[in-house]
Amino acid sequence: MKIYKYQDGKCNISGRKIRELRESARMSQEALASKAQLEGLNLNQKAISRIETGERVVPDYELLYFSKILQVPVQTLLDPNSDMM
Repeated sequence: MKIYKYQDGKCNISGRKIRELRESARMSQEALASKAQLEGLNLNQKAISRIETGERVVPDYELLYFSKILQVPVQTLLDPNSDMM
């Protein structure tokens, strides 16, 4: 399967926003991974790091988990120009 890159060679547009929201919540990557696991999404700290740097694709169902954990609408994660909240 061919993975198409977005801008700047990144595999997703939500990673930067996920990082911003995680940092504003004063949460570590490990803490975000733990919260995701508690919700039923099997991710580890390395996967979070790869998402935030744009090295990993983020499937739509994972966006639902991040939206719930970070308490923002999914659209916020998909709009690279949106304000944090």
